[in-house]
Amino acid sequence: MTVASQLKQTLASLKSAQGTIRTYALQSQEEELRNIFQESLETTGEIINSLEDRLKKIEFEEPQYKGN
Repeated sequence: MTVASQLKQTLASLKSAQGTIRTYALQSQEEELRNIFQESLETTGEIINSLEDRLKKIEFEEPQYKGN
């Protein structure tokens, strides 16, 4: 498995986790929990953005990984 494919798999997992966290945030009745979930969403969003930037760099430097 290439680094690019591992990175894509990791991104997919993180986006799935982010969706789950978003669901929990919407269902939560407690303000404190909603705040914690919101912070988690922001953190995962930053990580996702960073990894997506890295993936773009990999695909630019190694075009054979683009679209796989």
